[in-house]
Amino acid sequence: MTLAHLSPELEDKPPTLEVAAGGEVLSWGNECLQLHFLHGDHIAPRLLTIQHAQVGPRDLEELRRSSLPVVEIALAGDGRHGTAGKRHVDGGAAQRMRLTNVQESEARGVRRLELHATDPVSGISATVHYELAAGSSVLRCWTEVQAGSSAVGVEYVSSFTLSGLGHGQDWEEQLGLWQAANPWSGEFRWRRNTIAEHGLYNVGMVEYGQVGSKNRIAATSTGAWSTAEQLPMGILEDLATGSVLAWQLEHNGAWHYELGDRYDDLYLTISGPTAAEHQWSVTLEPGETFTTAPAAVAVVPTGGINAVAAELTAYRRRIRRPHPDNVDLPVIYNDFLNCLMSDPTTEKELPLIAAASALGVEVFCIDAGWYDDENGGWWDSVGEWEPSVKRFPDGGLAALIGKIREAGMKPGLWLEPEVVGARSRLAELLPGEAFFSRGGERIKEWGRYQLDLRHPAARAHLDTMVDRLMADFDLAYLKLDYNIDIGAGTDLNGAVGAGLLDHNRAFLDWVTAVMDRHPGLTIEGCAAGGSRTDGASGAVFPVQSLTDQQDFAKTPPISAAAPLAITPEQSGVWASVEGSMGDEQLAFSLISALLSRVHLAGRIDTLGPAQLEVVRAGVEVYKQLRGGISASLPTFPLGLPGWRDNWIAQGARLGEATLAIAVHRRGGGAEQSIELPAWLGQRPAVTVAYPMWGVADAVVLPGSHGPAVLRVTLEEENSARLILIHAT
Repeated sequence: MTLAHLSPELEDKPPTLEVAAGGEVLSWGNECLQLHFLHGDHIAPRLLTIQHAQVGPRDLEELRRSSLPVVEIALAGDGRHGTAGKRHVDGGAAQRMRLTNVQESEARGVRRLELHATDPVSGISATVHYELAAGSSVLRCWTEVQAGSSAVGVEYVSSFTLSGLGHGQDWEEQLGLWQAANPWSGEFRWRRNTIAEHGLYNVGMVEYGQVGSKNRIAATSTGAWSTAEQLPMGILEDLATGSVLAWQLEHNGAWHYELGDRYDDLYLTISGPTAAEHQWSVTLEPGETFTTAPAAVAVVPTGGINAVAAELTAYRRRIRRPHPDNVDLPVIYNDFLNCLMSDPTTEKELPLIAAASALGVEVFCIDAGWYDDENGGWWDSVGEWEPSVKRFPDGGLAALIGKIREAGMKPGLWLEPEVVGARSRLAELLPGEAFFSRGGERIKEWGRYQLDLRHPAARAHLDTMVDRLMADFDLAYLKLDYNIDIGAGTDLNGAVGAGLLDHNRAFLDWVTAVMDRHPGLTIEGCAAGGSRTDGASGAVFPVQSLTDQQDFAKTPPISAAAPLAITPEQSGVWASVEGSMGDEQLAFSLISALLSRVHLAGRIDTLGPAQLEVVRAGVEVYKQLRGGISASLPTFPLGLPGWRDNWIAQGARLGEATLAIAVHRRGGGAEQSIELPAWLGQRPAVTVAYPMWGVADAVVLPGSHGPAVLRVTLEEENSARLILIHAT
């Protein structure tokens, strides 16, 4: 085989070696991971294994039988080989693929490998892309398929496929699968079950000439909310060795992944939308291409969930769009939660502006309702986003925004750009093709129509609207919400699922273009709380909304678990406070946000002088810490939190020598012990950074033969402490 376009610095590394089973093995990677691919004249190219440098080599010959092609493809009318059942493996075109070329390159510390393969029957070709950054154990991958000389219908394309995950062991009980339910207002609910508990077994039919059980563990998100029910992530843990394989699919719409048994082993395949689950398909005319959503796969031999979080956090920082907000981390006040609840007026806002300024807030965001002249009847009439005349007398919204600036804060507004109310005149002014439709009927959900950002009129409308708001108010912040799920998609110009996917991509392109056009603007991503907290959104939005949870006591399990899905500095955490709360409750609510992004909320205008000082002190502590948060690595000192846990701890490694831990007590006994990581040493120093009265509530007990232990004592329920531990 000829390797084409090898960069000079890579030419001295032999890329292939012979194996006894026939064909060749191509090995590629970085100092952390090595990928081994089998290919040959009579076999589709397949990824045999991803090997971490800390783990001994595997017998590649043993992996050959259960191995799968590097890309799984299903073509219309082509069918699958074997007994695949509902599973997305063994597609005919995938099995017929033959490697035709390999390209390898390196730029700015990132190695790239492209495997080119072609199916001689259908003429379709695939380019499978792999990326590895220097020092990273996270592989990024995606697939591009191209039609040959004839049109071809595509119904499934994988972003990543890997078999051999069972490691030849009793994988039913020895492998645990972590998945995260993501219910509205109770997001990031991680739970681990064995493969057997998920319902997948080795039924023993391979010895009778069968492939496997035909079953699978499937995770699927349908519709426009990418994370409305579960996260597009999974973590496969070897319960005997502690090694972990974790993955995320990076798309802000529909997605699918599955694990299944095959030849006594286990495989994983990850994709965006599919024909079977999402009514997705594309017909590629000769020469046309389709590119899948990227997937990221982390391989971690030791350290468990903490190590996975560290690797994925570093990876997410590398791939996202750069923005000053990711480093500056200004404190934001938003008037919605437990406060105005979409009913702003000048009279109501002025006391909030004064209180926010006194607390040290830096961005003041006016949430929903600023465009409402119907006294609360705006839900199905939105779309034009013109400021209300009735709500803001004496100079209008511009005068109120001037008050925000006079108070030393930057102004922001809430928008829901993707929807147009059925009563809005825009519903008639814009062409019908600018909206989602199915079967010739415009789709209405909860009194609203969905704009299709593929259409130039829809995009032009949003560009004109945002540019007008920026010109009129010189905004520093926009919060973009999305409160309907429009369903499977639109069948205008193609399959329903394909229309949704293309719109989702167009939406992120539009958001990116807005920030490029207005460099000082920060845009927050929100969709009914955390219903679009996916990797694609995280790569674009500087800030992401995590939840709509209004109960401050229920926020800690959300905020503490979020860093496994999104970087801490992008995690907007509500810190809701008001005058009826005691000092411990105020500190409890603030501490939920102090290792992430502070989204201050609630009736801050009802705080008394002493309460204002409690909240202001928390804001000042955050400002002292935030310089390290943007480079921090998240940890889970008590493990991933359960929804009803009495004690919850969120950790952040700040630099080389400091660990910050936010500890919340919601019930149970008054004392909690936390084993500290070994890198802190046996006698680390401890400081309670907040609240000011908690200095004696945390002590470190030196370990006699093992790690030191942090002991926290909190006498009152719904109390919390932010603790800094320094290696000595």
